[in-house]
Amino acid sequence: MNAPTDIARFNDLYNRYRTGFVRFAESYVRDREAAENLISDAFVYYWEHRADIASDENLPAYILTVVKHKCLNHLRREKLSADITGRLRAFAEWDQATRIASLEACDPQYLFSQEIREIIERTLASLPEQTRRIFRMSREEHLPQREIAALSGMTVKGVEFHMHKALLALREALKDYYVLAALFFFEQ
Repeated sequence: MNAPTDIARFNDLYNRYRTGFVRFAESYVRDREAAENLISDAFVYYWEHRADIASDENLPAYILTVVKHKCLNHLRREKLSADITGRLRAFAEWDQATRIASLEACDPQYLFSQEIREIIERTLASLPEQTRRIFRMSREEHLPQREIAALSGMTVKGVEFHMHKALLALREALKDYYVLAALFFFEQ
């Protein structure tokens, strides 16, 4: 076919079927603008593939089939988006409920219970004496690292090394209590 005939056929199909195709698409996608965009896409698809269409093909049926598939893809994308949004909402609700339950179950007395203190003392006792002494100077005596370094005869980097070593050991020992213990023992 030649270009003027193709254009004339396209214009005839577009003018004759566009409104009906839009109504068809809108009845499924329930959005006029989306339906109009899908119809435009379907006509573009027809135009780009017109050379591959048999001359005896029922063109309105062909284009309506393209519209149908575009509507299906649109609805599937909407469903996927709604599913993801629903899952995100459900997760956010679960997360919030978990945080509420955790906070309601939080007993500040438990944080400082004998059990935790025993774990801390056992862990500190397992550390080398210098690491244990530096940790106690920092956390119990609240001395700054410069002062600890001067008192211990080492550099600030050396103090940082021992503090890091002690904190790693305590984090591991208190991993089951970490959320609460972190608030009180591990801030630097």
